[in-house]
Amino acid sequence: MLAIIGGTGLYDLPGLQVEERIEGATPFGIPSGAIVRGHFGSVPLIFLARHGAGHKLLPHEVNYRANIFALKQAGATMVLGFSAVGSLVEPIAPGELAMPEQYLDWTRGGRACSFFGGGVAAHVSTAQPVSRALVDAVADVAKTLGIQLHRGATYACVEGPRLGTQAESHFLRSAGCHLVGMTNVPEAFLAREAQMAYATVGIVTDYDCWMDDPAHHASIDLILERYAKTLAQARRLLDGLLSRPLPEPEASIRTALSGAMVTPDSALTPAQAAWLAVLKR
Repeated sequence: MLAIIGGTGLYDLPGLQVEERIEGATPFGIPSGAIVRGHFGSVPLIFLARHGAGHKLLPHEVNYRANIFALKQAGATMVLGFSAVGSLVEPIAPGELAMPEQYLDWTRGGRACSFFGGGVAAHVSTAQPVSRALVDAVADVAKTLGIQLHRGATYACVEGPRLGTQAESHFLRSAGCHLVGMTNVPEAFLAREAQMAYATVGIVTDYDCWMDDPAHHASIDLILERYAKTLAQARRLLDGLLSRPLPEPEASIRTALSGAMVTPDSALTPAQAAWLAVLKR
């Protein structure tokens, strides 16, 4: 089952026939909001607003572990996120869409970045952190609809909530990054720990601040204005994706915990065994 994580400006999913709203805490805390289950046409779907209703949570305040765990517990096996991103390269222009296929974690270590720890040890491979099958499916829809979609990008995740300095922007460019944002880490890596296929549609709002002309530098009013205009394309893309059969998650992703666990089952407490069983579904 596919779950949609809505970013800035995408706080609900018009057209979703809501059947259930799941609220309450997980073993990792409280999600950003209710997990909404329903159907989009004939397609079963789950939705969560990453920043909560009314955009009340900054990127570093989002409980990513609770969000991903709640989606997995609700039955999700695939996650498609939507996020505002800045472009670090001229060919990926504001107003276009881009899908990361690699990530650089440039957060500051304050985010709970793993389900593991506290007596449960595992080391999950994230060499290829996104689902190629899901990216291929979205890219095929974009081609059919004539929507400009860049793929193969590397996304640098920064801490926020401030917008970056020009020195930081140039550093990330020198590191080979194409996009910069504040929310995909640890979201992408937690999805892998939960054995869910993951991909993100990045809605390009600006050129960050690496260009010399200040008129091209990111600002919140500019980001929100361009995001609103480009969101319509993203919705067309999502509608097109949901109008055709969805891909199957890769077997390697759905078995990511196989061989990754270090702590034996016999050493787990009942509570640990319970939440781990959810991740292993």
